[in-house]
Amino acid sequence: MAGKVHPVDAVLPWPRLATLGLQHVLVMYAGAVAVPLIIGRALKLPPEDVAFLISADLFACGIATLIQSLGFPGMGIRLPVMMGVTFASVGPMLAMAGDPSIGLLGIYGSVIAAGVFGILIAPFVSRLLPLFPPVVTGTIILVIGISLMRVGINWAGGGLPMLTRVVDGVPGSFPNPGYGQLQGLGIALFVLLVILALTKWGEGFLANVAVLLGIVAGCALASVLGIMHFENVAAAAWFAPVLPFHFGVPSFHLVPILTMCLVMVVVMIESLGMFLALADMTGRKLDRAALTAGLRADGVGTLIGGIFNTFPYTSFSQNVGLVGVTGVRSRFVTAAGGVIMLALGLLPKMAAIVEAVPQVVLGGAGLVMFGMVAATGARILTNVDFRTNRFNLYVVAVSVGFGMIPLVSPHFFKNLPHELQPLLESGILLAALVAVGLNAFFNGLRSGAEVERAAASAAAAVEHG
Repeated sequence: MAGKVHPVDAVLPWPRLATLGLQHVLVMYAGAVAVPLIIGRALKLPPEDVAFLISADLFACGIATLIQSLGFPGMGIRLPVMMGVTFASVGPMLAMAGDPSIGLLGIYGSVIAAGVFGILIAPFVSRLLPLFPPVVTGTIILVIGISLMRVGINWAGGGLPMLTRVVDGVPGSFPNPGYGQLQGLGIALFVLLVILALTKWGEGFLANVAVLLGIVAGCALASVLGIMHFENVAAAAWFAPVLPFHFGVPSFHLVPILTMCLVMVVVMIESLGMFLALADMTGRKLDRAALTAGLRADGVGTLIGGIFNTFPYTSFSQNVGLVGVTGVRSRFVTAAGGVIMLALGLLPKMAAIVEAVPQVVLGGAGLVMFGMVAATGARILTNVDFRTNRFNLYVVAVSVGFGMIPLVSPHFFKNLPHELQPLLESGILLAALVAVGLNAFFNGLRSGAEVERAAASAAAAVEHG
């Protein structure tokens, strides 16, 4: 029917938008604030400056999410996307933080330059679409989901098994005493069971917000058990503006800029995988122009990050899984999430409430959502011809193996040149490069038109299936 609104473009009633948007925010919040916490502590900033970094990050998250979800002329993928600071930038920024000649202002200069670089190269990266037939796309999305499971498992365990502490200027690791405690594991399991029960027996909107209700139930249980605390909420201010260049005028250094531009390439290739995953989940056809607009929004978000005292932005894969779990495809839901992120950035007391959610509570939800991303990749691979084309088996097998290297053995590439680390630390990027290379070697390359026709057929199958 000509006048039918695609589910991606459906505008839900505002109470539903607000509730579903909050669900997206809770899913991504821990990851969103992790990077400013890490960098702030590495720079030995005072607590009030670290708090400002977090507020600035949330504020810029909101702006970048609105650009990506709502879309503006020439930018924005117009899919249900939440934006957050990429972890691919942490290693290079820690190295910059350790150099007194670069420092925080040098980091911001490299972030701004990388944002401009991302805007410029977006049309060229989008031309890679013919390199991503279903065997490649499904493999990448499968690796994204498997890689994210480490995050969900560590959340359920109560953080990271090993913590880093600086003693006499030397960083060292020590076991996390709270990791794997029975109480925390029990809460994570409780959240998981609530989500599964609501998914099975809930109907309509109740099923759509199963993850949110599971988190709320987990918070209630954590409060009763005394592991959810609200001291920071009482101490937080009600309002704090986020102004550009809060710490001063950025400085620009060639090597940090080149390093961050390399990170931007990694981010954009990973974003291609996220966009293709969302396209499959939502039944929305993506052509080269749409991919260019989405990738350009990554660059714009990173530029905004540098201006508003934060870091490079990318499409958050955590939230892709939530789209699969809820089945809610409207991009206005993530736009509502962007508005909430903006409010959290300007209202520290609200941000403190969200920050009080224990990681074990998020862990129970993460196991469902991140597994859903992996399941989406597996579903795409079911449409790949493995029976008559045995080469496709090799594409998947070897690519998944390479994608697991950073996950299983983080120090596997430690003896290779340091400049290559941003590339080698991303299992998603490794899987993408290997999958693309092997597919080209075994199967050759299809034209862009053939890929777009295949994407349209897949979208139609999702829409009517």
